[in-house]
Amino acid sequence: QAQLVESGGGLVRAGGSLRLSCAASGFTFSGNAMGWYRQAPGNQRDLVASITSGGSTNYADSEKGRFTISRDNAKNTVYLQMNSLKPEDTAVYYCRAGIGPFVYWGQGAQVTVSS
Repeated sequence: QAQLVESGGGLVRAGGSLRLSCAASGFTFSGNAMGWYRQAPGNQRDLVASITSGGSTNYADSEKGRFTISRDNAKNTVYLQMNSLKPEDTAVYYCRAGIGPFVYWGQGAQVTVSS
């Protein structure tokens, strides 16, 4: 059974940085694309960034230049480095894996950015 566990969330001031980690298990991590999504209260869950098995990356327009997604296949972990954080980045951040016809989500990591 695939499992995703996020860590690294917290409270940070505007302009600060955080790095989220997502530890994966139960599937062939190196062969799967991974993604980070976020959901603010009352909003839908939106894509933040994704990375293919080959390392190609894709970002939502509002995150380009501020966030960086990366992966370490030896550690079965995907990361999201977030710089120049803004109050509007406040949300629960989720790690996602699509494995065949199934989609798996982590439990989420709260990120709160104070002004």
